[in-house]
Amino acid sequence: MDATNKTPNPATQDFVEIKDVRQGVVMLKNGGLRKIVLVSGTNFDLKSEEEQGLILSAFQNFLNGLDFSLQIFIHSRKLNIEQYLQNLGRRLEQETNGLLKNQITEYREFIRTLVAENAIMNKTYFAVIPYDPIQIAETGKKLAGSVLGLFNKKPAIPADDSLTEEKFSEYLEQLNQRVEQVVSGLNQVGLRVVPLEGDELTELFYNLYNPGAIEKTDIETSAIKKTP
Repeated sequence: MDATNKTPNPATQDFVEIKDVRQGVVMLKNGGLRKIVLVSGTNFDLKSEEEQGLILSAFQNFLNGLDFSLQIFIHSRKLNIEQYLQNLGRRLEQETNGLLKNQITEYREFIRTLVAENAIMNKTYFAVIPYDPIQIAETGKKLAGSVLGLFNKKPAIPADDSLTEEKFSEYLEQLNQRVEQVVSGLNQVGLRVVPLEGDELTELFYNLYNPGAIEKTDIETSAIKKTP
């Protein structure tokens, strides 16, 4: 086969719709902007029937009050216990009581074996708030599903480098207003919401694009630690 006729393999970045991460905002190649927030979970089954009704009603009111699309997704990954095991190891080194040292050793080995033999999953919840400037300006309509996806390929603004600092600040202000609305609405449901910044976003996308790897850090812990 003539080597000149071979089609070059596309680069990995060709499949990634992310252009840049700037001031905690995901900038897509099509010009759209996305803000990702980490959302705490709640044990709905342990709530009373009255509490469940209030939660459902509050969540329904929250969704009905949105005039833009919102993506909610759950990220499931194998639990990373390396840091926990390391902490147990340090505790073991500091312990002077022989009986407690044996108990820590046995417990540490039990946890290591349990996770090795059973797929213990950790679920993290996120909401993606979109802002697509040209689509909003041109249609003036509620975008039902066109910006639902985080990596939506429908053009938003020309795919060039013409976005000025002034325009970015304007778009960022509009996006932040949506973020505040989402945070307020989910808080009323009883959920805690933390916007992800640069480091957390980098870690999130590393995990998403490397599903076979174990998280390098705990996104939820690192994000919540920054909040008062």
